[in-house]
Amino acid sequence: MPTPTPTPTASRPPSAARSDTVPPTGLLTVLGNPGHRRVTLFAAAARAAGLPEPVVLPWLDVLRGTFRLPAGSVVRIESPGEEPAVDELLRGPALGSSYAPTRVEGGAAWYAGVTAALRMLARHPGVRLLGDPEEIAVMFDKRRAHALLAAAGVPVPRALAGPPVTGWDDLRARLHPAGLRRVFVKPAHGSSASGVVALEFGPRGQVLATTSVEQADGQLHNSLQVRRYRDERQVAGLIDRLAPDGLHVEQWIPKASQAGRSADLRVVVIDGRATHVVVRTSSQPMTNLHLGGSRGSLALAQEAAGAGWPVLLDTAERAAACFPHAPMVGVDVLPTAGWRRALVGEVNAFGDLLPRLTGLPGGPAEGLDTYAAQLAALHRHPAPGAGPRHRGDRAHPSAPTHDARTEPSR
Repeated sequence: MPTPTPTPTASRPPSAARSDTVPPTGLLTVLGNPGHRRVTLFAAAARAAGLPEPVVLPWLDVLRGTFRLPAGSVVRIESPGEEPAVDELLRGPALGSSYAPTRVEGGAAWYAGVTAALRMLARHPGVRLLGDPEEIAVMFDKRRAHALLAAAGVPVPRALAGPPVTGWDDLRARLHPAGLRRVFVKPAHGSSASGVVALEFGPRGQVLATTSVEQADGQLHNSLQVRRYRDERQVAGLIDRLAPDGLHVEQWIPKASQAGRSADLRVVVIDGRATHVVVRTSSQPMTNLHLGGSRGSLALAQEAAGAGWPVLLDTAERAAACFPHAPMVGVDVLPTAGWRRALVGEVNAFGDLLPRLTGLPGGPAEGLDTYAAQLAALHRHPAPGAGPRHRGDRAHPSAPTHDARTEPSR
């Protein structure tokens, strides 16, 4: 479709990058699901910056191979999630007639389809991708991402070593010798806590599994309700059905707390800098907002961390630096009790869906939302490999001072 002529704007919202700082860098295209808020929010940021309306390249067309891209296209890669037709195309063949959008299984098929499509798109002549398919492939494999971060010296929870977990009996037999009594069991290619199980053993070997997975007729379904399984036969059935798609098992780290709830951080790193931070709190092991978690106070987190706050942000930046071609990395930072140190729980290729959140005061994205900040970074480094992608020595934005409690929390 033709690109619309940009419409001048008399005034821009606080989340807009100025048009004189973000000129067009080619035919800006978004690989995404038409109408999804990820696509519409990015388009709104582009319009607010005075850029032409981005062209939308549907994931469905790419997966079917029925698309055309003109030479000179600059393609932003968005998540293929939350679109039933796309999900069925990716996971349906693996699940057969029992396919349902709520099913947890099929992650390996989803991963294979998405990564193959991105690699094919990268070979399209005259097209520049904002992001590296191989880096995205690593971020969407928790086992590979964990190994990469650990090798780079980024602090991560201890993972269960050895061959792939084949099922409950295998997992149970290996945890005790490894000294792991409380672990997170995660589908290797999952997101949004789908299929995640917080598993713990009591002093007499009794088991407790906390998860949002509902078991029904031998199938696993996502739900919005966190439930607890204490019957080992149910836990075994759960792990046995998750294992064929691949599992990552890591130590359950006791996290810091805020207002009596466990807390962690989603830190968005753009162009090597920690630009946006959300504090997530929950009474459950998983802090995801759709599972009952809520946004906490950034000001209180900064106050609690004190001089350790820059360390938390630096940890996120060190993780993101492992993916030097990514325009953005969403890093889940797990502060330990006392907020003085942190580990990285996960890295997210599409971890920037944080509506109405503007950048940290004093940083390069102050006053910009995550999408406007990425457009501004694209202007700073319009060509592949241009500009610094390393972490420099500097004071962190919004680092707490003696009057840190007066700083804005958003």
